[in-house]
Amino acid sequence: MSRIDVLSEVTGKVWKLQLAVGASVTTDDSIMVVESMKMEIPVFSGESGTLTEIRVAEGDSVEEGQIVAVIET
Repeated sequence: MSRIDVLSEVTGKVWKLQLAVGASVTTDDSIMVVESMKMEIPVFSGESGTLTEIRVAEGDSVEEGQIVAVIET
């Protein structure tokens, strides 16, 4: 197994978590939505595996490049 860090592509605020820890994900699954400048930007898993960590909560501020979740493949 390998660990994949999921990064936020933008600076903004976590608007909605769409999956929970333990969920099986595929490459195109949206884990959460980040609001930035009145736009809703999905954060995709990027890899198939199991979502083992979510490091942010709804309402948290995130920075571009911040690790927001972890997937085990």
